[in-house]
Amino acid sequence: MIIQPKIRGFICTTAHPDGCARAVQDQIDWVRARPAFSGPEKVLVVGASTGYGLASRIAASFGAGAATLGAFFERPAEGRRTATAGWYNSAAFEAAARAAGHYARSINGDAFSDEIKTQTIEAIRADLGQIDLVVYSLASPRRTHPSTGESFSSVLKPIGQTYSNKTVNVQSGEVTDIDIEPASDEEIAGTEAVMGGEDWELWIRALDEAGVLADGVRTVAYTYIGPAITHPVYRDGTIGRAKNHLEKTGLALNEYLQARNGSAHVSTNKAMVTQSSAAIPVVPLYISLLYKVMKEKDCHENCIQQMHRLFTDRLYADAPVPVDDQGRIRIDDWEMRDDVQEAVAALWAQVTTENLEAISDIAGYRDEFLNLFGFGLAGIDYEVEVDPERGLG
Repeated sequence: MIIQPKIRGFICTTAHPDGCARAVQDQIDWVRARPAFSGPEKVLVVGASTGYGLASRIAASFGAGAATLGAFFERPAEGRRTATAGWYNSAAFEAAARAAGHYARSINGDAFSDEIKTQTIEAIRADLGQIDLVVYSLASPRRTHPSTGESFSSVLKPIGQTYSNKTVNVQSGEVTDIDIEPASDEEIAGTEAVMGGEDWELWIRALDEAGVLADGVRTVAYTYIGPAITHPVYRDGTIGRAKNHLEKTGLALNEYLQARNGSAHVSTNKAMVTQSSAAIPVVPLYISLLYKVMKEKDCHENCIQQMHRLFTDRLYADAPVPVDDQGRIRIDDWEMRDDVQEAVAALWAQVTTENLEAISDIAGYRDEFLNLFGFGLAGIDYEVEVDPERGLG
């Protein structure tokens, strides 16, 4: 079948297997072009199929030669329905890693569940013995609690009062004002249950109790802070409340892992075009302006560049891991530079539908969004029929 992008709102409902494979290979090639580094040897990535989780897996495998086990929830192709981009990404990663002589295995299912945790532990015992790095990069709009069976949903809302600001329709380029009503107490609690740190802690404790964490094990999860422009809908909103819980969990896990000479960290990463960030009002407009500024100042990074720098300059540098006054790694340091944020704020004040194309990188945003689903990549003929089926595992 000929596969073309079908965009609905902030998601693309199709994915291209060859395009996704090309995107994965581009990340692999970028890592291979850098010097190898000493880092993790046996890695579990929870949420390994897209974005920062996938980039973490690529950096560990092709930068440090690590064996990697990935857990995620993706959908294979069925009939004339393509697989999800994450499925194609993972199939491509596994094939490339094995061809390069690196162990790679994936477990597909609900990573919030006890069942997938048990399957993962069994795979570690059978193949790896113990792991020395756990990356927690799980992003989902819903979670069913493994003990109570209660289902929770996350929402993208401010807390306390209505938030009004600019936003953009990425496809049309129309800049409009948006009013977002505040979340209810139930929605705040639900978002924290889905996106907070409870599941990360359940993973670490389950792995520890099973005896599959190596001495000196490290674990890292990812967060975002961002500028004042986005704080009401992000850092001070429902997502930020969940991230606060994640960060507190990181501090608690750091204490817990001392018994294994281990450590836990939360890494604050830069704003990036991802399937998750595309869903947050205001954020795509901010990213479009941010990319324009950072590219002009030659300090822009994509996912793989961020994760490579996290591993080489932070987690596995010779010096102690540098953290801020709240214990967070700050790999968003280039985004949050004063000169970058001042330039973005100046553009934000003047951006309109009429000048969007000229003063932002909305074209780059659109390209990266399509790339997430395997479209718009060089060297792929999108008019040629392809088989949507791709094997995993």
